[in-house]
Amino acid sequence: MSVKENLYNNVERLKNEIENISEFIFEHAELGNEEYVSSAYLVEKLKDYGFQVTYPYLDIPTAFRAEYKKGEGLKVAFLPEYDALPGYGENKNQTAHACGHNWIAASTVGAAISLATLNENFNGIIVVIGTPAEETVGGKCELVEKGAFSDIDAVIQMHLGAENNINVLTLAMDSIEFNFSGVAAHAACYPEKGVNALDAVNLMFAGVNALRQHMKSDARVAGIITEGGMACNVVPDKASCRYYIRSKERSYLKELTQKIINCAKGAALMTGAELEYHNFENSYDNLIYNESLRNLLRKNLEDLGVENFVNDFEASGSSDIGNVSQVCPTVYCEIDTGAYPQVFAHHESFLDYVHGKNAENTLQIATKAMAYTALQIFLEPQLLIK
Repeated sequence: MSVKENLYNNVERLKNEIENISEFIFEHAELGNEEYVSSAYLVEKLKDYGFQVTYPYLDIPTAFRAEYKKGEGLKVAFLPEYDALPGYGENKNQTAHACGHNWIAASTVGAAISLATLNENFNGIIVVIGTPAEETVGGKCELVEKGAFSDIDAVIQMHLGAENNINVLTLAMDSIEFNFSGVAAHAACYPEKGVNALDAVNLMFAGVNALRQHMKSDARVAGIITEGGMACNVVPDKASCRYYIRSKERSYLKELTQKIINCAKGAALMTGAELEYHNFENSYDNLIYNESLRNLLRKNLEDLGVENFVNDFEASGSSDIGNVSQVCPTVYCEIDTGAYPQVFAHHESFLDYVHGKNAENTLQIATKAMAYTALQIFLEPQLLIK
């Protein structure tokens, strides 16, 4: 029996365990940085399989790091995510895994324990780094800043999606909140005594909209007004807005972000309002692919029957996996849920394909493909060309 067959048989032997992980995380959906039940469950599961665990990790309460040594060698990391999204159910008040992070947790931990219990000799260190709050502040950004990946030789992660895509393009993103302070006054009796903060926000939106025709085609800018006054007869003295600013490359994003800040400064100057701005979430970097890892993972997926890959690089929003890819070799891809017609992440219909019977096949494929990609690197380190 080949080492690949041995590994795949091991994954199949652990099938129920891996599916149970997915179901538990699905049934205990928690928001970002509140994943106390989910992270503790994954930690105990990894301990059951002999992993040495640090929890919490790097002063992040719901992050963890687990390691299993199969001799000295490269360190290959799998990255579980386990935060969910708000706003689901009949009354839109439930937290649910509409992005499938329960599936990601199960497939990554499944790959790790399948390798740890594999009856084969190889040299390497299996690492599992639990990464909270991907949907909100981007926990991986903080982990990168604190050096969590400084000793990692390769990172592997997969995501459920609407198609098979090994060429996922995640955009670099800045998240900025702009706060304008003016002077309140009676809007009818003494309007001349007021400084209208809402006017500043509106002028900023006009400036950003005028800027759009001069942006590169890969740039995306989306904004909302979060505060704009409380009563029509009072000149608003406080107004705020938030923007997500994205681009294919961090270098251009830096230029574009400064232009949007200049729009805010111009709006403040025109109205006389005071301006304060800050990042309200971590800044995400664009994803850099390691070609060796990508070729290995694609071949392994194809051998498992995955086909019809998207050929072009397709934008997939922004993700903190991009920050990880900036500091160590990374492969990340999406696998089709198999739903017809297609279902898309974050939609209520996606929930039916991230767990249960509809997720069994994709969960097995992802676990096998990631585990075997890591095993190939452990057995032949020269495959990993940095």
